[in-house]
Amino acid sequence: MTDNHDRNPLFSTKTIAGIATTILALGTIAGWYAYGNFTAKNQGQNQPIEIIPEPAVSESSIELYGLNEELELVPTIVEIKKGQNEQESLTLGFNKLLTVSENDSIKTAIPQETKLISLAVKDDGIHLDLSQEFTSGGGSASMIGRLGQVIYTASSLNPSGNVWINVEGKPLDILGEEGLMIEQPMTRELFMESFPSN
Repeated sequence: MTDNHDRNPLFSTKTIAGIATTILALGTIAGWYAYGNFTAKNQGQNQPIEIIPEPAVSESSIELYGLNEELELVPTIVEIKKGQNEQESLTLGFNKLLTVSENDSIKTAIPQETKLISLAVKDDGIHLDLSQEFTSGGGSASMIGRLGQVIYTASSLNPSGNVWINVEGKPLDILGEEGLMIEQPMTRELFMESFPSN
């Protein structure tokens, strides 16, 4: 006589194997689902952020340096059409600085007739060539002020950059009748050391 326990389908080997297989299958599916969600989240976090370049003619700002009543340098943020590169942006900014009028918010010690002959951004700094009018008129305070305006405006996009100044193609080494000695290249730091009152 066979035992009733062996005949009971709840305890058959096939039933137990089927249940075990189902549990394993469900566990595997749940595991893959969790892994897929984890991977998708991590990939989203680790992907580099895409930077969309600005259009070439977007509005941008540049610091133009004027002077206050005490002939101290004062930055004025001016909206300009951004050039294709640093050189074009600085050229636009300088042309605006050299054409300010009495009605503008920027006060300047640079003679109005001064022209920007050329501006070039090179590996060793910003190279400027100004017209002869830059050196005319004014006392030493005015000369120091206008020199500061040029140095600080030229280095507005790179405050630690070197600035080389020519007048009519020749390096500017002495400025004004009082003979202010100008080191080349000039930097903001060197300007402050050389002319501490500004």
